[in-house]
Amino acid sequence: MYIESGGRLFDEQQFPGRQSRLLFAYLVCHRQRPMTRDELADALWPETLPSAWETALNALISKLRRLLKRVGPSAAMTLTGASGGYLLQVGDDTWIDREAAAEAIDLAEGMLRSNDWKGAWGPSNIAAITARQPFLGGEEGEWISRERARLQSILLRALDCLSEIWLLNGEPSLALGAARESVALEPYRETGYQRLMRIQATLGNRAEALRVYESCRVLFATELGTDPSPETQKVYEDLLGSS
Repeated sequence: MYIESGGRLFDEQQFPGRQSRLLFAYLVCHRQRPMTRDELADALWPETLPSAWETALNALISKLRRLLKRVGPSAAMTLTGASGGYLLQVGDDTWIDREAAAEAIDLAEGMLRSNDWKGAWGPSNIAAITARQPFLGGEEGEWISRERARLQSILLRALDCLSEIWLLNGEPSLALGAARESVALEPYRETGYQRLMRIQATLGNRAEALRVYESCRVLFATELGTDPSPETQKVYEDLLGSS
């Protein structure tokens, strides 16, 4: 996590402590509305509130405000009191990576629906690169888990787009890598197996495509007590019929 402003970089080491980093990250992720003091306390001390948590929170707010002043006006980033809570306000030209990734994947998917697969490559790649970055490594908490899940969802969507783009561009080997990564990230997501089977078939690896189905079938039977969906079975049956 870092802030870049006016050619200067403020990395994690320049934040005044671990909890100030958590506070800043939480405010960035929830900047759509003011956060109450109770919400901030729950985010910072999810298990047990310290007896003097209000004093501790006041100190963290003050430290963060001092850091934001050091960042300077070019970032147009201020922490204001609003509606009994705190709101992080940023300028219109402020770039926030998690928001940029979400916008990029929405754009890429729209371009693919319009058959502009060449135009979709750039935003798909931006979304994938950004979503791969670790979010608050070493930290745990419900809101942190939600953010990680959100980023993983963006990454999965980006990998789907990249697989499709590379197939359309005659680069099935690259598409295969993206499809494999997708299945590894979310092994219970059947569309990943369907895509991986089709790509293996495109590469002429029919036997490997059938093995992909078998691994899906075994996983679902063992862990979920169910069979793959009719859509996944249809891809498998089409492969059998192609012999």
